[in-house]
Amino acid sequence: MGNDARATVGILIFDEVEVLDFAGPFEVFSRTRTVAGADSRRTDDSAPFETFTVARTHDVITAIGGLKVVPHYAWSDAPPIDILVVPGGFGTRTLLHDEATLSWIRETAGRSRQVTSVCTGALLLAKAGLLRNRRATTHWAGLELLATIDPTIRVQRDRRVVHDDVFTSAGVSAGIDMSFAVVEQVCGRAVALETAHYIEYPWGRHDVPKHQNAL
Repeated sequence: MGNDARATVGILIFDEVEVLDFAGPFEVFSRTRTVAGADSRRTDDSAPFETFTVARTHDVITAIGGLKVVPHYAWSDAPPIDILVVPGGFGTRTLLHDEATLSWIRETAGRSRQVTSVCTGALLLAKAGLLRNRRATTHWAGLELLATIDPTIRVQRDRRVVHDDVFTSAGVSAGIDMSFAVVEQVCGRAVALETAHYIEYPWGRHDVPKHQNAL
């Protein structure tokens, strides 16, 4: 797959974003290759995705735990996003009342091929009206709030990944499972499994009960 065929994966980041919520999907999408093996990861020649972070501005983002992150792009200069990833973290609570962020999510989602969330990023999708009448999940501590934000959502309390046009996933590490589910959808199961093998992540089914490991 040539460079011009890559799907863009834009991962929203913001202050108090959960680190693994955005770093997990970044690892999966940026390490995916359509040619198997460790050597293929040395170049982007067989990379099906172009993965980047995007924030409101170019200012440094302070994630949970104090990690400092420089976003690749600001909203104003980000390239078109094919796959939107909205992570969670304590910062989502403030953004639930930030119309600029909700509008950006809503507008970007409208132009994308696939919308996804990790953890409490689902709350932002719900607030933006993107989960209306859909099945969805989020971190176990946010399930009740998800149901309150939009009562039409059919909240799935025992799934790590839920796909109902939009992909949503449970807390933190479940974003890795969600990302592999998207890779499987776009590139096929063999590519997803080989990528999981490369990063040594035990993935095999993208939608398993929360209390079970992905096998």
